Amino acid sequence: MTDATALAAAITAGQITACEVMDASLAACHARADLGAVVYLDEDMARAEAMAADALPAEQRGPFHGVPFLVKDLGGSARGLPAAAGSAAIRAQERKPEADSRLLQGLRQTGLIPFGLTATPPFGLSLTCEPDGMAATRNPWNPALTPGGSSGGAAAAVTAGIVAIAHATDAAGSIRVPAACCGLTGLKPSRGAVPGGPDFANHLMGIASELILARSVRDVKTAFEAVVQPMAPIALPERPRVAIALPERCGADQCCAAKSAAEALRDAGCEVFDIRAPDRIGAEAHAIARTILAVSLAEWLTALEISDDQVPLLAAAMAGEGRATPATALFAASRQLARLTHRSRKLFNSADAVLMPVLSSAPPVVGTLDLSGSSPDDHMVRLEAFAPNAALANVAGLPALALPFGMANGLPLGVQLIGPPGSDFALLKLGALIEARAPELSFPSPIAGLPA
Repeated sequence: MTDATALAAAITAGQITACEVMDASLAACHARADLGAVVYLDEDMARAEAMAADALPAEQRGPFHGVPFLVKDLGGSARGLPAAAGSAAIRAQERKPEADSRLLQGLRQTGLIPFGLTATPPFGLSLTCEPDGMAATRNPWNPALTPGGSSGGAAAAVTAGIVAIAHATDAAGSIRVPAACCGLTGLKPSRGAVPGGPDFANHLMGIASELILARSVRDVKTAFEAVVQPMAPIALPERPRVAIALPERCGADQCCAAKSAAEALRDAGCEVFDIRAPDRIGAEAHAIARTILAVSLAEWLTALEISDDQVPLLAAAMAGEGRATPATALFAASRQLARLTHRSRKLFNSADAVLMPVLSSAPPVVGTLDLSGSSPDDHMVRLEAFAPNAALANVAGLPALALPFGMANGLPLGVQLIGPPGSDFALLKLGALIEARAPELSFPSPIAGLPA
């Protein structure tokens, strides 16, 4: 398998050095600048950290020893990397964190070497990736199309082999959507399963989670094990029960991928049955997430002293919506969040996991969902139509694992497994069953530095 685990094994075995791998990754960053995946590089930091990795004794090396790592331009901070949330106004402030967030500390301890930032749409407000004042990010499978968002830069970088693994965040599908667009694997963890501190800048009333995008389930599992906080994990029964739910607005290719993944689970010994798609509760979750995102953006811009004329039109309109939201409405949204979290448990009365498509269609053309419009209503409707029920896992605090299954028209297809809170490891186990039976993907580019 060609992934971050394999790359670390090659370094540990002496087939290649961490410095040589980092040089290959930096070269790939420049060679694939046309993708718009990477928005900030610190080459001096990269080479210094790689040299330190090569000097580290064998007994101190982690499972991702010496593997280059890119951090999303939004979410948990990494020391020395000035995240700007895809905003030209924040980028101009040049704020360099002096310390890692707890999540980045844990990932760094595995041996990963953060050395740059990947693109995100302004403030993470889209499921595509067009940073303010920078080139749009493109899908390595087809550069005319988006790699998804908001972790679009991370997805493009891993798909193009610039790095084998990259940081990602998910507040309304932002790990799972780019995973599905690019043929990658990504877990949106259970609420509270991974650290958000010490500053909790990406808290968003608990709807946001962070982890990574990678080419394999085992890479995701290793990263999750490195950062997971104490929780009572849910084990799978001897014969796991998986419900398949197909929203009517999902296209034939997306539904076919989900059905094929269901057959793979049935072949692995799971009990598989059909249920109605949770469209009603999914729509409620989308509305709650919209309220939280709008109010958060309003507070964010005020805290950073950024005016509406310094951000894209759609971001300004969302911030205006947030400022107009009374505290009573925000409090009501928090109560709705709690009630929806409680109601979502019914999905698992007779199932250990629910299997669904991630997207309704293939990735759209670059620019289709950018922030140049001025109507939050139109924008949010289009996001939900593209990724049906994506916000359900966020608002209800559920873990959701996206992974590829098959191809259509030269593009990978993605499915997701959603489980009750605390079932993250159970989903990873089911995901490994699917991965072992899925058609093998031939990525557009090999991983930089990985020996053939």
